Amino acid sequence: MVWFFKKKAPKPQADPDSVSNIPEEIWVKCPKCNTMLYKRELLDAFSICPRCNYHFRIGARQRIEKFVDPGSFAPLGPVLRSKDPLSFKDTKSYSIRYQEYVQRTGLDDAILIGTASLDKKNICLGVMDFSFMGGSMGSVVGELLKVLFEHAAAVRIPVVVFSASGGARMQEGIYSLMQMAKVSIAVSRLNEARVPFISVLTDPTTGGVAASFAFQGDIILAEPGSLIGFAGKRVIEQTIHKKLPDDFQSAEFLLSKGMIDRIVPRNLLRLEIYTILDNLGF
Repeated sequence: MVWFFKKKAPKPQADPDSVSNIPEEIWVKCPKCNTMLYKRELLDAFSICPRCNYHFRIGARQRIEKFVDPGSFAPLGPVLRSKDPLSFKDTKSYSIRYQEYVQRTGLDDAILIGTASLDKKNICLGVMDFSFMGGSMGSVVGELLKVLFEHAAAVRIPVVVFSASGGARMQEGIYSLMQMAKVSIAVSRLNEARVPFISVLTDPTTGGVAASFAFQGDIILAEPGSLIGFAGKRVIEQTIHKKLPDDFQSAEFLLSKGMIDRIVPRNLLRLEIYTILDNLGF
């Protein structure tokens, strides 16, 4: 018996200059227009796609670096870590999951607060980070926001908060929902002190964060294309038995309904907020 073996054709050699052969950490694909973007250039461009203006989500540290005067950010308040008051467990315990996020992100929780300067104007700044448990607001986030607003009222320095959150943190149950009231009271005290609060809504700002302090700003700005709302679109449609517009809960839709004051591209936010504060006499 004679066996015949068919020689396999050699695999085509990949083009060394092809984007597909470049490590993922060097290139990023825009989810809106599918353009391959050089990561270093994207970061230099405030993480905005130069082709379609899509705003990539960014972390708290990156946002602070791009927004305030270099080296001016000084952390405010105590270092806090969340407890596990309900002994909550899904696929793993809340305490273990929380510690994993601390190690993964290098953050203590889903927000950074501090004082900083914006072209030499003093501000109190809070920046939420969606990469830490979806930016969810638990007892630590609520307490730090209270510290931020109360400090700003005491020293009469305007507050800027960048929200990026999926809402209240379910693992803390009623303790997380209590933060909505606590932070809202702190905002009202800031208002009584006649100190401005500028709220900047980024993608996404939803749930209990949207239902409390994020929409209590004296001026409410949003980044283009941000998802903003309370409950999910599908849940609302099932509740009211009506089809909602495709752009429902987008920053552009909310602007058309008068729910926010202005949509400002990320690379122009620094100038926009500086101008607002200057006009307000701060």
